[in-house]
Amino acid sequence: MAKVIITKRLDEEINKKFKKDSITIFKLIYSLKDNPKKGKPVGNVGSIVIKELKYESFRFYFITDGYRVKFLQIQELNDLLIRFVAMSDKKDQQKVIEEIKHVLRNLGSEGFS
Repeated sequence: MAKVIITKRLDEEINKKFKKDSITIFKLIYSLKDNPKKGKPVGNVGSIVIKELKYESFRFYFITDGYRVKFLQIQELNDLLIRFVAMSDKKDQQKVIEEIKHVLRNLGSEGFS
């Protein structure tokens, strides 16, 4: 089972924007514990892959170790860390992806707290 972490800022943003629907969104996000290969790849920086999950017109972005997700079986992904770092709607999608890449290039995955 993979470990899913949601940054504090994103957690607050989801709760503020979606109110009651936030429960559904958190279920979608935590479903990655059992199926870490879920999500559409939208970019990468080094070995870190940026992926997205969709909920209606919103996208939730997470980063993970691309090598491990690609080549290991689901049962072997026990200590995989999946970190959700941002969300956007369709019109801001590319801007948010570029911001995530910028942080990863300059600060690495520790740049998201």
